[in-house]
Amino acid sequence: MILSMRMHNIALIEELTLEFCDGLHVMTGETGAGKSIVVDAVNLVLGGRADRDLIRTGTDKAWVEAVFDACGNEEVAAWAAAQSIEDFDGVVTLYREITRTGRNLCRVCGLVMPVSALREVAALLMDVHGQHEGQFLMNSQYHLLFLDAAGGEDYQALLSRVDAAYQAFIVNHRQYGRLVRENEKKQYRMESLKASLAELKKAKLRPGEEEQLKAEKERYRHSEKIATAVQTAHHAISASEDSESVLTRLKEAADALRGLSPLGEPYASLAQRCESSYYELEEIGYELSDLVERGEFDPARAEQVEARLDLIRRLERKYGDTVEEILAEQERMQEEYDNFASMDQQLATLGAEHKRLLAAYRGLARQLTEARHALAEEFEAKMMAQLKDLGMGSTVFRVSFALRPEGKVLMPQSVGDDVVEFMISPNPGEPLKPLSKIASGGELSRLMLAIKSLEAEKGGVGTMVFDEIDTGISGRMAQVVAEKMALIARKRQVICVTHLPQIAAMAAHQFLVEKRVEGERTNTTVRTLTHEERIGEVARMLGGADGSEDSARSHAAHMLEVAREMRQ
Repeated sequence: MILSMRMHNIALIEELTLEFCDGLHVMTGETGAGKSIVVDAVNLVLGGRADRDLIRTGTDKAWVEAVFDACGNEEVAAWAAAQSIEDFDGVVTLYREITRTGRNLCRVCGLVMPVSALREVAALLMDVHGQHEGQFLMNSQYHLLFLDAAGGEDYQALLSRVDAAYQAFIVNHRQYGRLVRENEKKQYRMESLKASLAELKKAKLRPGEEEQLKAEKERYRHSEKIATAVQTAHHAISASEDSESVLTRLKEAADALRGLSPLGEPYASLAQRCESSYYELEEIGYELSDLVERGEFDPARAEQVEARLDLIRRLERKYGDTVEEILAEQERMQEEYDNFASMDQQLATLGAEHKRLLAAYRGLARQLTEARHALAEEFEAKMMAQLKDLGMGSTVFRVSFALRPEGKVLMPQSVGDDVVEFMISPNPGEPLKPLSKIASGGELSRLMLAIKSLEAEKGGVGTMVFDEIDTGISGRMAQVVAEKMALIARKRQVICVTHLPQIAAMAAHQFLVEKRVEGERTNTTVRTLTHEERIGEVARMLGGADGSEDSARSHAAHMLEVAREMRQ
């Protein structure tokens, strides 16, 4: 159950601390005092939508903190263990902070967590029934959820198995469907891939090849300049018919200096250097001669280089910007082609798995349908009993199962194959009709209260919040609803926002929500009422103006005394 709640800068509430006990709590106050603000704060700390309009005007952030006693709640303990919360003692603190910049801070037991984690544990602690939630009953799509929620542990386990079977099937179904679609276009795609792969394999591209060819082409572009320079160098070094070569003159110089060797070391050294230069130039001459004979420009090779570069450029336009990218694309296309080649086997394997998973789902779905029909009968009986307690004893309530068209193949669903709708007959002798078409506002409120009563009997969260569950109810029915709320509060902690004096009197604890103007600011406050203050507030709710009229106060005191005796 919830122990306390604090809020700061929430709408008209500047600072507020509330403490809760066992039993039924009610919040009352004038229309517009801000009762709904407290419910908005509860929804916020439970992980609801972070509406920046909740932040008090003139401030930058708002926060709400709620402390719960979850001792004995095995689901909460398991959640805490899964989150590695150390030394968990059963006390859960939820904290939610919102800012005008959009920053959203959540803490659970002091640890910063995503809002999804806060929302997950909050669902195990508190159930909020908003004043508009009864409208869900007007949409038959939600009726199956209400019915399934009434099932016991074995039923919930069966629901989980059906969902697991559906999830396994749908994953396979999507893969199989995608493969079937690919198979339909396989032949055309394989022909296209085959032609492209043949073209690329024939090209035999090599990494770095394009750069090498470009360099070779650049040399050929300067071939005339290269040939002239090589011939000039060769002519200058080597002997020729019409002039004396450098080698000849260098040899003459060496011979002349060698003859002077006896006359001194410098002449011998110079002679040796001339001989060394002679042999070096002679080797250069041989290499230049080879270049002259071979020639740098090869027209046939130049044409091959240009043709190869043209092929590479054409392939780059089709398959990638570089040779490396083309080779990567070739590898990818080869994998795709190989995948198509093995597609028949993949189809056979996935097809067999598709049939197996569908059969597994259908078997579990049939079990669920049988269990759901049995649950519907039990649910109908319990709802009829609850409605009788709520003054709708002549109302017939039924769960209608939609008939399936014969021969139509049903697509599996995570909740099984059933479609249900709640039907009622409020008056004896009248035929059953869809609840969504004939239920009044008061009937919807009592129907939802009946469902919530069954949830309370079944177990689950320790705290239930009702925001104006009494919509459309008055007179004798108000007392009936009040008594039903008190019964729920015997098993669950209940917090109720109400405008009915009968429900207010039935509560064990009553909060008064007031709006006051202090200076230039409006502020909403909430305080716990004493017994005497409760008499005055209930008297006001009875229509006694400010609650000071003697007759109204006497009636209110009587209602509170009767309610106290009923609670005991």
